[in-house]
Formats: sequence, structure tokens, C-alpha cells
Amino acid sequence: MINRRDVLRTGTLSALGAGAVAMKASPDAAAATGTAEPVSPRDWKRLAEPVSPQDWKRLAASLSPGATLYRPGNSGYPPLALPFNHRYAGIRPAGIVACATTRDVREAIRWARAVGLPVVPRSSLGHNYAGYSTTTGLLLNMSRMKKITTVPLRSAARSRTYGPIKVVHGAGTVTVGAGVTNGDLHPLLEDQGIFVPTGRCPSVGVAGLVLGGGIGFSDKMFGLTCDRLVATTVVLADGRVVEAGEDSEPDLFWACRGGAGNNFGVHTSFTFQYERFQGDVGFYRLSWNLDSVLPVMATAQRIAQETEDDKRFHLRVGIGTHGRTRDQIRANAGVNAIGQYYGPLDELRAVLAPLLAIGTPEERARNCSAVREVTPAEASTLLSATTPVEKFAAKSAVLNSRTLLTERQVGAAAERLLDWPGSGNPEGAGLAMFALGGEINRVPRRATAFVHRDDLFILAAETSWADYDSPEVAAANLHWLHDFYDALFPAAPPEHSYQNFPDPKLKDWREAYYGVNYPRLVRVKRTYDPTDFFRYPQGIGS
Repeated sequence: MINRRDVLRTGTLSALGAGAVAMKASPDAAAATGTAEPVSPRDWKRLAEPVSPQDWKRLAASLSPGATLYRPGNSGYPPLALPFNHRYAGIRPAGIVACATTRDVREAIRWARAVGLPVVPRSSLGHNYAGYSTTTGLLLNMSRMKKITTVPLRSAARSRTYGPIKVVHGAGTVTVGAGVTNGDLHPLLEDQGIFVPTGRCPSVGVAGLVLGGGIGFSDKMFGLTCDRLVATTVVLADGRVVEAGEDSEPDLFWACRGGAGNNFGVHTSFTFQYERFQGDVGFYRLSWNLDSVLPVMATAQRIAQETEDDKRFHLRVGIGTHGRTRDQIRANAGVNAIGQYYGPLDELRAVLAPLLAIGTPEERARNCSAVREVTPAEASTLLSATTPVEKFAAKSAVLNSRTLLTERQVGAAAERLLDWPGSGNPEGAGLAMFALGGEINRVPRRATAFVHRDDLFILAAETSWADYDSPEVAAANLHWLHDFYDALFPAAPPEHSYQNFPDPKLKDWREAYYGVNYPRLVRVKRTYDPTDFFRYPQGIGS
């Protein structure tokens, strides 16, 4: 997978024309991209009646002064309706509530139930890979709920030194609103040394990240984002507001840590345990020509196995390319590895030595100089990258020691990479492998809803195309992704996939995302949302 740009691109809004008629749902709109499941005939009969203007006025009147209701035709509607993944831009909500308080969420849910509209929350820009943060009903935009509150816990804190960095473990708690993004937490790290393990894309909402698990470049050291969660405020389908934690609504709290978003209710805040940093960390960014793909991938996988229990070392390795023409795609194809280390730089260089020995003399020299000490805040910036922009699709797999990629699989993937059909999206296509282990694997599989606790990598295969690319280019990219994934796993894919990289084409998604934890998730669903008000094609209990 190629490195992501730090600057988000602005896509076209032309797909979001200002239609004035608000229906409770539209099967045509839901299926507009050919990727979202349409509403069933039974549900469409129930939802086909239009919402009256009086109903919309009643909703607007119930909201707090800080909230706003947007309808098609309002100037503020198009940018809020457009999901980050423009592949689903044709799915337009009948209305959007920009929520400012938990009460706004509660009133919106109660109103939607009364008029028969489905509700979908969107914590940030709508990054969901499968478009599950879109709806033809009522969209709850949570981006105004940005409050961040920190509470130090001095008496419970314990400190430890890892080479050039001192870490105060369990230094306190931070409570964030549902609209807070990864990037919003960066100033805490930069200014105060306060750190919560989050993902690498600055614009991704913390809410979606934590509910599906939450991988990043510190998860081996401090656990997944969901492992740092100590409490969350949830508005249920019946409008009740509950606080879920170890001692309050424990079954719901269990499900919220890995059970994915929009399943049990709408979350309005999250409280995490944070660490405090002082000092530097080791950082590296390595790259090679695609000619080195076999030794790099084999070596990186071996290093991941050898350092599985070393929580200080973090690794992401991948291959990728971009371009339109065959010559551009071949010229841009390459292999890369990036990560950080909580410990002395000489120890990091020793871990990376087999990788640093690969490549041309120029590549080896460049890679050796790319290993250096930086502050944790600098590392957070250097490690950040956006989710693919404009239009994209992905398939994932969770790899363990028995399913690591063989030389034949890597060779087939590299060959298929060079056959990528190309697009106008500079993000291109490829695969990335995020190393697991450390604190992640010290949590029992059934302790939280996140089941992937004895594995080595989360693999993501992706392709992207531009808004202005033709339907033929889009179809060619999707066909390539299918073939690329099949080349990686010609017999059968690994049994598990990552729920935060949802694939709408995945057949046995219940087992793939949740494994042995799925039956308990269904029981929690029936307890907290017995009427299945919060639903989507790969929702719990569907």
C-alpha cells in the first residue's frame, strides 16, 4: 500500500443535487452505486410514506440552540451529505441533524422512530469502507461534539523508562465527544505529552475507530483503542441514555469494544485511559523498488514473528503503485515499511538490520539514514496518512503464524500489482500489513468483542479511483481487487477479517469479523435494540 497524503482532497459535490422531496427511504437511492443493499420490499412498504413538513418542523423545534437540521435544498446540506468515500455519494439522507448535545441525539432518535425513518450516525466524514455511514433516512452528524476533558490520576500512575522515553502508564483519563477525530487528539500529545493509542488517519473519527477495535502504531505497546476505553455514553433505540462501563451495563460495554458502530445505539462520548510521554521514540520509513519485494516481505514477516511479544516494536509493511499508464504503474511500484520503537535507537537498528541489508546501495544508504529519534508528537505526524480519498474499495484478512504469506503468494501479488488497470486517483492500489502482538494478544479472545487476539498481521488490500474516472475504470478497479485478493489467497482466504475494513461482498462476515464472539453480540443486540432499529447489511443480528 502506498503512503497516504497528509492533505485531504476535496471531491465533487455534483452528485448531491438538491432534491426537495423527502421520503422515508428509497431503494433506488440505496442501490445507486450498485454496492449498497437496497431496502427489502417488506421494509419499503413500511417506509414509503413521505415525512410531512410538520414532522420536520417538529424535529427542528426539539433540538438545542447549538444543533441544526439540514434538508435537501439547504446550502449546508451537500458537504454534510457527501461521505468521505465518494463511491457511496449517491446515497442521500432525507435529513441531517448536526448534533450538539446528547439530548439532540435522543430527540432525533425518538422523532425518527415515531415517523418511521432509519437513523445512522456519522462521527466524522463518513470513512466507512462499505458505505455503512450513509443512509436514505436521518443522518446524525456528530462533528460538533468536540469537547475534550482530561483528568489526571496521579495516585494510580506508574512510570517506566524505555531507553530515551519515559512513560507514565495510566496517567489519567480523557473524555472525548463523538465528533473528535484522531487529529483532534494530536495537540494533547504535542503540548502535554498526553497519548491515547489511535489510528493513523487524522480525519477518522475516534468513535468509529474504537467501536471496531482501533489499530495504530502504538497498539502493541498500549493495546487497541478499544482496550483503553473505560466508559461510553450511549443513546439507545428507545431514547434512553446509558453509561456503559465495567460496573454499569457491562454486557453493552463488552460489545462496544470491537462490535463495530451503529449496532447497539448512538455513542455521544468516550472515556479513555491515557499515557503521558517524556522523551523520544525511534522512527523509521524504508522503501525499495518492487524488485526487492520477495526478500522484504519475507524478512518483515519473520521480524514480526520474532518481535511478537516485544510490545515496543511497531511495523507496517506493504506494496503499492499509482498512475494511469502501464509505464507509470511499473515505474511507481514499490515496497515500503514504516513504524516506531519505544526504546534505544541502537536496539531498533538491530531489529531492522535484516531489512536494512536489502536493496541497492542507494536504497540501503537511504534506509539507514531514515532510522532516527524523534519526539512522540513528531512520530505521530510522520506516521499519519489519510484513508484513500475520493473512491476506494478494500478487502482484508487477519494473518496468524500459519497463514503468513509465502514467497509464491507475494510473487503473485506483485505480478497482479503490475496489472492494476490504473486510475486518476493518486492513492493508487496495493496492500498493507499491520503487525499485531504485544498488549493486543495479551487480552483473551472473549474478554472483549474484538476477537483477533492471537494473530500477527491485519492485511488490507485496496484500490482507488477518481471522481472523474469513467464507470469502466471503476469496474476495472473492482474486478482487479477481486483478482488481486484471489491471487494472494488462491485456495481460500484466512478465516478472519478486520471489522473496521468492512467488505460488502464478504460472505461469511459474521465469522470473519467476530468469530466465537458473534453469538454473544447477538444476545447483546437483542437486549439493547430488540426491534433492530439500528441496522445495516452487515449489522449484528442481520
